[in-house]
Amino acid sequence: MDIKEKSLKKHYEWNGKIEVKSAVPINTREDLSLAYTPGVAQPCLEIQKDVNKSFELTRRNNLVAVVTDGTAVLGLGDIGAEAGMPVMEGKCALFKEFADVDAFPICIKSKDVDEIVNTVYLISGSFGGINLEDISAPRCFEIEAKLKEKCDIPVFHDDQHGTAIIVGSALLNALKLAKKSIENIRLVINGAGSAGIAIAKHLINLGVKNLIMVDKIGIIADKDNFNTAQREMAKLTNPDNISGSLIDAMKNADVFIGVSAPNVVTKEMIKSMNFKPIIFAMANPNPEIMPDKAKEYGAYIVGTGRSDFPNQINNVLAFPGIFRGALDCRAKEINEEMKIAATYAIADLVTENELKVDYILPNPLDKRIAKVVAKAVIKAAKETNVARI
Repeated sequence: MDIKEKSLKKHYEWNGKIEVKSAVPINTREDLSLAYTPGVAQPCLEIQKDVNKSFELTRRNNLVAVVTDGTAVLGLGDIGAEAGMPVMEGKCALFKEFADVDAFPICIKSKDVDEIVNTVYLISGSFGGINLEDISAPRCFEIEAKLKEKCDIPVFHDDQHGTAIIVGSALLNALKLAKKSIENIRLVINGAGSAGIAIAKHLINLGVKNLIMVDKIGIIADKDNFNTAQREMAKLTNPDNISGSLIDAMKNADVFIGVSAPNVVTKEMIKSMNFKPIIFAMANPNPEIMPDKAKEYGAYIVGTGRSDFPNQINNVLAFPGIFRGALDCRAKEINEEMKIAATYAIADLVTENELKVDYILPNPLDKRIAKVVAKAVIKAAKETNVARI
């Protein structure tokens, strides 16, 4: 059996990857009275007087909702809310395993922005954070923005920001090896959906000056054939006003980042790049170019989204520690400074002695990651006055 067949067999066996367990003993009448009625009335009244007590008197302080509408699940597209449930359960399992965060899948049967926003807002009092997942662009931007306005807990679209953070960490370390400065490189992003736009914004915050975004219809510009989010990005990118396709964008580029489609990068494109080209081909399951081919054509460092190749650019390096930190300091939001702190914390886990062309990011199974990221996130939250404790 291949991995897909094995996984399906296991999912039948598991019958779900998460479960709810009681944290308190209920063996005697007194146990029952303390955990439930009549004793439970007292914490209820305390929370009525001060809603913030809900973080101290309930598990809310450690609960994250993993929310999807099923419209952009993995590389499968719009497969429906229920069909997205295995991915959301998997995400919840990763939260628990890597950061001891209790997460619960919420699969919403709607594609209406306001309906989704209202649904999440109405249940937000049960949670300490909201992780948006696998929601298609450009609606995901609007859903996140509206929820951030309404909710007083962190709202984080992992497909955007988690991906951006890990790409940032990988880039920082790749540039160390290539001995290039982030301010002086020319960087191309192919794919201008939610992930591509978030990556672009984050890399600009990290110091990239010359960034070109490309979509399937060409280099991003402020024109009617691009959506609103893409036209906004046109104002922040492409300082040399280059026009054309990916071929034109790749000439003299130092870095290529792909969040697009399989096999769109050619030998000629890599040959046209600057000395020691860096390629992050992250289309899943089939990257924009296979790593062996990219290396054959002259790529210096290659990363993908796959676990069977070196330099896997994997969100699990980021989101558990980010939420662990945000929950522990009871942050009101996850801001840019917290994302940048996470980026550097992850990059710095690979020491100079360990840093190699096929090892630019820590192993996803490294148990240090969530703790180190959480510590950096808490520090940034406190410095920017979004931490409440």
